[in-house]
Amino acid sequence: MEAHLRLALASYPVISFGTGSLVRLPGPSITQPNVYPFNSTTYASMYTELSQKDPRLYRANGLLTMLERNRDIKSMPERWQDWPVGLPRLEKYASDRGSKGVEGGVVDVVITCEERCWDAVVDNLLERGSPLNRPVHVINVDIRDNHEEGLIGGKAILDLADSLNAAATEEREKGGHGSDGWEEGTGDARAGFDQRVPEVLAEWQERWPNLAALWTLAWF
Repeated sequence: MEAHLRLALASYPVISFGTGSLVRLPGPSITQPNVYPFNSTTYASMYTELSQKDPRLYRANGLLTMLERNRDIKSMPERWQDWPVGLPRLEKYASDRGSKGVEGGVVDVVITCEERCWDAVVDNLLERGSPLNRPVHVINVDIRDNHEEGLIGGKAILDLADSLNAAATEEREKGGHGSDGWEEGTGDARAGFDQRVPEVLAEWQERWPNLAALWTLAWF
């Protein structure tokens, strides 16, 4: 969610997802996590429940602070595998940070923060069978799941987004093609951008050598 926040604050359109079967948050012991369903349980309701269960524990371990941040970013956690790609995202998501620009329910780039999540996203895209025939770049930036690494990773992902956006802008301006076909994932500008992504990622990797990256071109 740190990356979602940084991208939204930089005025990028952004949606965030989880890939697990359930939302699992730390509980009183490793065998007693707090478990919630995706797509229906709001961050506000999680915060209320845990602050009533054991406010001292969940304030001390940072969980309430995290939920305070998350509820200000979006209403609830969503699951990637349940996302109906191409279905308009309107009133229900209008208050989410970064919602402007993704109303059409499609994106050009997917960034994951763990290799297992990257695997899950790529596998799911293959299972979907490319009904839209629209290219999407799937990139993993491996980030350890702690506050400090999350802050560093958020900065790195914003840097990557800036680099990709700069390349996209250059391709749109080249030859006067503009954005013709971009929204459908076609056209000269989009093809030029797709070809440049590996180069952009390689240059980014030189700036962030401690963050291992993976990339593939997939299809919605």
